[in-house]
Amino acid sequence: MHQIIAEQQPRGVVPSTYVRLLYEYLEQRGVAAAALLGVPAPEAADRGSLRYPVLAWRGLLQRAADHLHDPLLGLHLGRTITAAHFGVMGYVLLACPNLGAALARTMQYQRLLYDVNPMRSTLEGSDLLLEWGVEQGRPGALVDECAITALLQLAHNATGQRIVATEIRFVNPAPADVRPYRDWFGCPVLFDQPLTSIRFPQALLGLPLRQPDTVLLNVLERQADALLAQLPPSDDFEQAVRRCIARLVREGQPELELVANELHVSARTLHRRLAASGVNFRELRESIRLRLAEDYLADPRLQLAEIAQLLGYSEQSAFTRAFRRWSGQAPYAFRLQLLSSAAR
Repeated sequence: MHQIIAEQQPRGVVPSTYVRLLYEYLEQRGVAAAALLGVPAPEAADRGSLRYPVLAWRGLLQRAADHLHDPLLGLHLGRTITAAHFGVMGYVLLACPNLGAALARTMQYQRLLYDVNPMRSTLEGSDLLLEWGVEQGRPGALVDECAITALLQLAHNATGQRIVATEIRFVNPAPADVRPYRDWFGCPVLFDQPLTSIRFPQALLGLPLRQPDTVLLNVLERQADALLAQLPPSDDFEQAVRRCIARLVREGQPELELVANELHVSARTLHRRLAASGVNFRELRESIRLRLAEDYLADPRLQLAEIAQLLGYSEQSAFTRAFRRWSGQAPYAFRLQLLSSAAR
């Protein structure tokens, strides 16, 4: 932990299609994910266009791991991934003729899949080596372990065969017990390494995939190219502000100075960059609170007093007044309306 803090904060983003996996995982275990994580679940319809700063992703994973008392959450979560969690890109990979072609597309479109430290590949004798450096910082154990496990799980899903690496290395400090890692990956797993890497026999690249479709692949690649072209050159600042406000809101009123400090910019810079996009900080904060409130009210397991607390209000009455100001109706009436619509 001290090693991560001493270094630069990790930069980069992950798509909402990836983040949605965590919400599904928690809900399947009876946990109200949005309430626990403090932000609403990504919309399925956005196809990954909403992107989460990797620092926020690390925070979501850590909060879930703490709640579940599961330090191996990265391994357990990564094993549940399917191609559908990546939208168009998932189906691009499935339509490839073999594992090597799917890996080539993974590198070509990696910004759509995992836009943090870029993946590099090299051939060393009869082995293929995939490596991730630390140019963008160290996202942390949970992030790295989930990403590596998910990559191998996707290869397994696509080929129908378990892909066993020759060796896996992580930049993160070694855990107290490395046996769960060796048992799951089925190979030596090293920690405290200069790079994160996967080494496996080059011959595996020829493994055929279960659903190759050249015509479909061409169509899907055009869609992927269009999505790639729409990506901003770097992290989207407004989205970073949104994620920060949503995370801080349960602790009270997230003031502009506090959000600016969290994003490592001055309050003046934060105000200026939002204004350049036509965004008012106070209005943005209230709209996020309304969105969170609506998501919480849709969960019948949450009492109104609990929702008020999750939104940073010390009293339920203050939340009721704010919600009436935002929506024109009381929270209880809004919840009844939701339940009535769902019953039809």
